[in-house]
This record gives sequence, structure tokens and C-alpha cells, in this order.
Amino acid sequence: MRKTICQTLGCVVAFGALNVGTAAFAADAPKADLVNRQQLRVCADPSDLPFSNEAKEGLENKIADIIGDELKLPVAYTWFPKATGFIRQTLFAKRCDLVIGWGQGDDLVLNTNAIYRSTSALVYKAGTGLDGVTELADPRLKGKKLGIVQGSPGGNYIAKAGLIGNTKGYRMMVDRRYDSPGEEMMKDIRSGEIDAAVHWGPIASYWASRGGEKLVVVPLLKESGAGKIAFRITMGVRNGDDAWKRRLNEVIAKRQPDIDKVLLDFGVPLLVDDDTSMELVTEPRKSASVQDTPPKAEAAAPAAAPAAATP
Repeated sequence: MRKTICQTLGCVVAFGALNVGTAAFAADAPKADLVNRQQLRVCADPSDLPFSNEAKEGLENKIADIIGDELKLPVAYTWFPKATGFIRQTLFAKRCDLVIGWGQGDDLVLNTNAIYRSTSALVYKAGTGLDGVTELADPRLKGKKLGIVQGSPGGNYIAKAGLIGNTKGYRMMVDRRYDSPGEEMMKDIRSGEIDAAVHWGPIASYWASRGGEKLVVVPLLKESGAGKIAFRITMGVRNGDDAWKRRLNEVIAKRQPDIDKVLLDFGVPLLVDDDTSMELVTEPRKSASVQDTPPKAEAAAPAAAPAAATP
């Protein structure tokens, strides 16, 4: 899951006086420097919708506001493109303390609990002979020109379905200030340059409803046999900041309904947090503290970039 999913799909301000809160927190502090306790300092891409932008219009901006509200801290941003050097220039440089969207299992950061789980999606224009297609094995896709993100899990499944011979590739790692592969892909579907495409669900859903005729977005819920296609997205903190991670996990558990509402408002194909199921979540879930059954843990996934979290 490297950026584009992106899946997933990857910004030096000295610390001032740190308000560590309680003696218990100080005693539990990791070996790494304590995070800034006066602001919620978020590392983010300045031009990476639907995830983040400098106008704070992205889903990760909205989630950052939820975290800041719960911690009673103002949100402050360090902006840097989610491409090569993102973590080194932001989190590692201690210019910020939190990346909102990062693929679970990437040991470059210390992952929090997942904030959501999603999958890739098939996108096409209604009325072009593909209405009702829900999986890549559908014979109606034979002979169609498909768009794929190079090196993505969705691309693996296009290959498995025998559709790789007539495809157009879109780059995964780009500086989104200058290139927008997801937006370009949807434009090509509308113009007829390609017939359909597979992209990381959060990106596909966002751009399919903007920039022209609304496109059909079908989450890929039936695919198997070519590796993972559904991934969990977490928050990322510096390795060693264990106390900070635990505090964020408490916030995620408490504010999951609010986080879910943001994701659903953005059209994210939201999956239940259970690796044995590809069931879609259609309304905000309860807080984790009152869920009847805790979610199943997931084994470490391959390295994934943040919202750049684009599988």
C-alpha cells in the first residue's frame, strides 16, 4: 500500500516547554521525546484530497479536529507532500507528532489501532454495458480497457482476472501538488479513454462524484486469491512514543462513531473490522467501549503509505 492506495495507500520546530500533565504520564513516558502537550501537531500533505489539504477540507483534517476536540488541544499542521521523505521530514524531524492516515503493519512508524478498514473499488460510467458488474471475473469486462494504479493490490486482481493486456497505468508515488492520478483516472472514464478502473476505495469514491458526471463505484468485496485487497488504516506516531499511542487509542475507541461519520460522509467504502468478513458498514458504529464483541486483530500488513494511504 504505497501512496497515490495509496493505499496505502510515503514536514524543524524546537519543542517548547512541555506540559506533561500528570506525574503518572511522566513516569510512563517513552524514551523518545515527549510530544508537544500544548498543540495537536499533525503531519499532513498540503494537496492530497480526499485525505488532506491546506484548506483543511479532507477527511483526515476532519478526523484531526475530532482528536483535537477530545484532547482539548488546538490542531496545528506541518505540511509536506506524502511522497519520498515524508516521514523523515515531518515525524522523524519532530516538527509534528501525528500522521492521521498510515497503513497498518508499516514499522516505519508506531501504529495506533485502526481508524478504518477499506478496500479497492471498480469504477465505471453508467449505461456503458457494465451496469451490475460487481467483480472482476464478470465476462462483461473482457476486452474493456481498464485503468490501474501501478503496483497496487487492485492491479494484482486485474492481472488475476486476465484483464492486464488492455490497461492504462497510473502512477502511485506522486507529488499531489502537481499530479492527481485518481482525478485523472476518473476524467479518463468520463471521456471514454478507458472503460473502467480499479482504485483504492476512498480515492475512487471521492473523485467519482466530482469533476463531472457521477460515476458508479463498486467496492470489490468478492475478490480472492491474489493477496490482500482490504487494508486497515491507522494513525502513526514515532517509534518509542508508546504513551502517546495509548492515549490516541483511547480517543479512537471513544470517538469511533464521529470518525465513522466523517468517513461515510466522504463516501469511503467502510468495512467491518473483521478479517473474515467483507461486510460494509453503512452507519456509524458504537464506541469500542460499548461494542458487544471486540474487533479481531490483523496480522501485520505490507508497508503502506498514508493517504497516501492508497492500496
